[in-house]
Amino acid sequence: MKRWHIIALSSVLLIGVLTVVGYHVGVRMLQARIIDALGPGSSIVELKLNWFSVEVLGLSIEAPKGWPAARTLQVDRVKLFPGLLSLLTRKIHIASITVEKPYLSVVRSPEKFVALPNLTAAADSKKNNPSSRGVTIAKIEIQDGVLEVFDSTVRHPPVKTRLEQIDGVIRDISSPWLQTKIKFELAAMVKGIRRDGRAQASGWVGPGHRDSSSRVELDAVDLVSLQPYLAKHNEAQVAGGTMDLTLNSEVRDNKIDGKGRVILRDLEFSSRGVFDTFMGIPRSAVISFLENHDNTISLDFTLQGDASHPNFSLNEALSTRIAAAMAGQLGVNVRGVVEGVGTLGRRGAQTAEGAVEGAGSVLRGLFGGTKK
Repeated sequence: MKRWHIIALSSVLLIGVLTVVGYHVGVRMLQARIIDALGPGSSIVELKLNWFSVEVLGLSIEAPKGWPAARTLQVDRVKLFPGLLSLLTRKIHIASITVEKPYLSVVRSPEKFVALPNLTAAADSKKNNPSSRGVTIAKIEIQDGVLEVFDSTVRHPPVKTRLEQIDGVIRDISSPWLQTKIKFELAAMVKGIRRDGRAQASGWVGPGHRDSSSRVELDAVDLVSLQPYLAKHNEAQVAGGTMDLTLNSEVRDNKIDGKGRVILRDLEFSSRGVFDTFMGIPRSAVISFLENHDNTISLDFTLQGDASHPNFSLNEALSTRIAAAMAGQLGVNVRGVVEGVGTLGRRGAQTAEGAVEGAGSVLRGLFGGTKK
């Protein structure tokens, strides 16, 4: 071979070796950066860098001590499609993120409602970091997800609510976090004791979550599973039945204005005490109404309130309005009926904020850095 042939071949081989070495070094550096952004207890099985995407396989975050589940988050696969040119700017643009088979556990105590505690803590520590690069995400797609909520505010041990087959899309996310109108469309199966139901939610949340518009639909959700939230412990126990719910709500400057409809079907009680009540209403009145109306209670209700008030709970207000509407439908005196009605959770907005802040800390950790 001529000398220049040997030099050219050697150069090609050297470039190839350097490319392979650089690829593996880059993958390890990015993987280490992802783990650092996720916080303590996080791990990744594999990271793949493709021409136009980044894949994270086997992402997992171990739960802190005392958590009722083994992990706070586990995802089979996360696939990101970043805008390559934006990687050279101060504002990173991600065209889409696909999250396959995610699992998320959430804990509610009387003091707080916690999701992704490690990520939330990381977000708090990095919130005022001026060196972080901005991030915009056009779309996050969730496929076949699972959510478990452990609620200790209604009884001990905590009541577990499990949503499966969660599919949905969240659009138009941008940093600074919670400063843009985020749109969402979600659907899930609600696991029940007697049967499984369906849930759908869609709408948008505005800057600072002071404004929003949403529609929530529940279809044939098991009343036995919902019992801790609808009736007090010493009331008649539910043995069967389903609930359909539709709620359209508008929030402007934290003022809620909502209208909804609830349908209870095939409601059955396991206890038969003469003085038993359900949601503060005499059981006998409920049974009599069901017998005369095709075993169905259908009622409309309204929902108003100031979400900024420290004593306001959206779900407590919702349960109270449903109880009052039921009392009116059954012709029962509403005085004292709604006292002690169960609650579905006091700090749902804080949970959403914590989850978004946690996700924000991860992205800032990946694309951020200090100025040199």
